[in-house]
Amino acid sequence: MQKMTIGRLARTAGVSVETVRYYERLGLLSQPKRPASGYRTYDKDHLLRLRFIKRAQGLGFTLDEIRELLHLRLPSAEACQRVQNKTEEKIKLVREKRAQLQLMERQLKMLLRACEAREPMRHCPMLISLWESE
Repeated sequence: MQKMTIGRLARTAGVSVETVRYYERLGLLSQPKRPASGYRTYDKDHLLRLRFIKRAQGLGFTLDEIRELLHLRLPSAEACQRVQNKTEEKIKLVREKRAQLQLMERQLKMLLRACEAREPMRHCPMLISLWESE
């Protein structure tokens, strides 16, 4: 793959140019070298790293967690164990969030049933519930 402009890198990775710049400021993506032309050019490694970041975000990892995962990319038994631990923590968090979402769904369904079953009245049961909840 040949050198890319920031615009081409962003399009290829499915992000905005501002996202590329943001990741550079955070140190998640290295600043590219500037050839004699003065335009920054990006290479395949930049693209692979950017895709890694986006995939990790898609799995729910924060940018701080992704920074740590990027540092753990060097092969070693310890690094692999740390990645495994991070992944187990993320699974636990996903399960907790899923339980919270299921609770929210049950509560919303209950409020919806109250809305559907109500007699003509001035106030919506949903809004009353939200207003009066502690």
